[in-house]
Amino acid sequence: MTTSLRLARPADGPAIARIYAPYVVDTTVSLEVVPPTPEVMVARLAATLPRWPWLVVEDATAVLGYAYGGSYRSRDGYRWTVEVSAYLDAGAQRQGLGRWLYESLLALLDVQGHRQAIAGIGLPNDASVAFHEALGFRPAGRSTAVGRKFRAWQDVGWWQRPLGDGDATDPREPRPLDRLDPAEVARLLG
Repeated sequence: MTTSLRLARPADGPAIARIYAPYVVDTTVSLEVVPPTPEVMVARLAATLPRWPWLVVEDATAVLGYAYGGSYRSRDGYRWTVEVSAYLDAGAQRQGLGRWLYESLLALLDVQGHRQAIAGIGLPNDASVAFHEALGFRPAGRSTAVGRKFRAWQDVGWWQRPLGDGDATDPREPRPLDRLDPAEVARLLG
């Protein structure tokens, strides 16, 4: 199967909603309880793409997965930290696509000027923990009973990974996605 990686577009909303829905309906991987409609996902993409990267991996016929970065917290002092996530279609798992998506996303976030990546993982989820740790994330804490889904309280674990020089004493300001050089973005996703 020939696959390619690119920046997402709002028009990818229906495909992303299709991939995400089973995670919402059938698992505690996401603590959303109602799957976003394709229209809602189009709106999410349109609202965030100028600032934050969303990547998709696709073959000749369909989007197979996606990864994205977004605001970690709203306070200005957190602007160098980004929360990341990735989802794959069930038939696209265990083919290295998640690693490709995440490594490309992390490289792009580094170029933007972000210094720390945070991933929240609904627990238990041994596969996601192993995946993140294989990519250099380390445990950063656990929030107990912070969400409720399927009539049970859910824990979330936090994993963290430095980007670039991580804790530089004088980091440059993070740049929005739409301010990056398109050639540099293309090289990272090449």
